[in-house]
Amino acid sequence: MNPEERLYADFAAEDLIPLWTQVGDLMPEHPKPKARPHVWEWKTLYPLAERAGELVPVGRGGERRAIALANPGLGGTPYATPTLWAAIQYLGPREVAPEHRHTQNAFRFVVEGEGVWTVVNGDPVAMRRGDFLLTPGWHFHGHHNTTDAPMAWIDGLDIPLVHYTDTSFFEFGPDQVTDVTTPSVSRSERLWAHPGLRPVSALGATPSSPIAAYRWEHTDRALDEQLALEDEGHPGTVEPGHAAVRYTNPTTGGDVMPTIRAEFHRLRAGTATAARREVGSSVYQVFDGEGFVTLDGEERRLSRGDLVVVPSWCAWSFRAETRFDLFRFADTPVFEGLRQYREEFV
Repeated sequence: MNPEERLYADFAAEDLIPLWTQVGDLMPEHPKPKARPHVWEWKTLYPLAERAGELVPVGRGGERRAIALANPGLGGTPYATPTLWAAIQYLGPREVAPEHRHTQNAFRFVVEGEGVWTVVNGDPVAMRRGDFLLTPGWHFHGHHNTTDAPMAWIDGLDIPLVHYTDTSFFEFGPDQVTDVTTPSVSRSERLWAHPGLRPVSALGATPSSPIAAYRWEHTDRALDEQLALEDEGHPGTVEPGHAAVRYTNPTTGGDVMPTIRAEFHRLRAGTATAARREVGSSVYQVFDGEGFVTLDGEERRLSRGDLVVVPSWCAWSFRAETRFDLFRFADTPVFEGLRQYREEFV
């Protein structure tokens, strides 16, 4: 063995790796994600969730009947992207998902159905189509279905990020939800969900939004008003024919949770967004309408319920065939906090 070979053998024996053999992988000229752009169709997902509802009980152990999107580029891990977890959760008639809490931040977004209440730190919160509901980290939460029909929604969490950083904690709560009442409006909404008004009893900043549910009627009206202002010749849309809102934390004006950004986008029929790429990953779900997404040059048709994963630095754009409504969540707050966020139009 010559001296150079001996040097590298000694590196390996001491669990050392020299930078000069790795710099291209460690410091590429631009992001080279392992995650792939991908589309999951609701017409396939929902029947699979129904079948799981018939065969798989919900309760202690499994905790939730949630089916994760496993990005085909991530080697079989149950992650939509390296930082984001997304799943379809299915709760059968009269079923109860027991309470627990974890350090991971979580939300639910409802594409169809109603009749389920999620109980967050003892506050029962109605779940209805178009609602965006929060379960910030370390909040106890469980769900109960009060009807004779099943219901499904999507869950989004920062599970991969928490797993990678070895910061996960988990704790069981009661087997039944702590409040089985079914109010139309949660206590958190009664206190916080009044535009421009903040309770003087709670003036401190909180890391996550104290609003448990952002209701569809408010989101829908805000988007319609942006497009109406555009029709009247006033500013309001992010680009022609494209209205958008961001869900925010009223105590800070920032994102609803430290690691997750959530938005809702509405495109007029015939509108196309500008093509762009950005640092960080996102997941879109079609709330309503028909359209197309282009991911790194490949176009896919989309319809109600379909889910789209956009990895970091993937070029993407949307085109609406009908009025096209899209819910989006992303890991952008993480990279803005690290001063690593970047966006470019292509």
